[in-house]
Amino acid sequence: MIITRSPLRISLGGGGTDLPSYFHEHEGFLLSAAINKYVYVTVNRPFIEGIFLKYSQLEHANSITEVKHPIIREALQMLDFKTPQIEISSHADVPAGTGLGSSGSFTTALLKALYTHRKKNLNHEELAELACHIEIDRLGEPIGKQDQYIASLGGITCFTFHQNDKVSVKPLNINMETMFDLEDNLLLFFTGFSRSAGDILKDQKVKSQKNDKDMLNNLHYVKDLGYRSRDALVKGDTKLFGELMHEHWENKKKRSGGMSNSKIDDWYNTAMQNGAIGGKLVGAGGGGFLMFLADDRNKLRRAMSQAGLEEMRFNFDFEGTKVIVSSGVS
Repeated sequence: MIITRSPLRISLGGGGTDLPSYFHEHEGFLLSAAINKYVYVTVNRPFIEGIFLKYSQLEHANSITEVKHPIIREALQMLDFKTPQIEISSHADVPAGTGLGSSGSFTTALLKALYTHRKKNLNHEELAELACHIEIDRLGEPIGKQDQYIASLGGITCFTFHQNDKVSVKPLNINMETMFDLEDNLLLFFTGFSRSAGDILKDQKVKSQKNDKDMLNNLHYVKDLGYRSRDALVKGDTKLFGELMHEHWENKKKRSGGMSNSKIDDWYNTAMQNGAIGGKLVGAGGGGFLMFLADDRNKLRRAMSQAGLEEMRFNFDFEGTKVIVSSGVS
């Protein structure tokens, strides 16, 4: 049996500039952090031939082409499983569709498990690129490269997405005091509903490819905010970082009509009146988790609890995708 895990993530600046439709023309920059909430994948060899899958559904297929789960099907095809005799199951600490990059985390965990099953080694960048290849190139999903890279590498990391498809990776150079300040005062609250990022990101992709002036100016501005957020944290100025989060959210809402709604706006305003310096919806928008940087976290927690939102506490993850059990598979 092989069990792997990949961390989920929160984006801290530059979100949206990791889509190929943007960075192929303009170069992207993004600051992201892995958190200690995980997607787990288990791979085992059953006693009988076939492909047995357990995720939100159950599948039993006799061939790879019969597999309905698109990521699993593409991964098995890519690794060229000739006579499949495999059982794959997955579960996660947080539901899918909540803006924490679960699809990229699942893909990296799956590939890590399958390559370990085949006794093949991958470094973190190779794993991230293979995950991007499956989701973006093979499946045509209108997504970026952030989720796969931060899930694979972990940490609090700066990514530069180059026009030639290369990705430069650099850990954020902050001191321990700033890191603990972020862990103590960055708070996540679940809105109670999830959504697929596909429609919002598809709209961004189409507009970027058409050189829509408003969309491109919005993304240029968000990229600049990413650089400013990085610089604020390097200097240890978490208050400025929180203010930049607010500026980012106000700008991000202009990108798509589906980015927010009246309930989200009400919760956000409540937070800003009760101890939050700034915040935003994590991920593409439309649901999932609200994230705030607080200067009075207890006041903020009380206000959000009274509004009916549940907090999810977290710490940063610095291990990335890893094998946690490997035994008895041949």
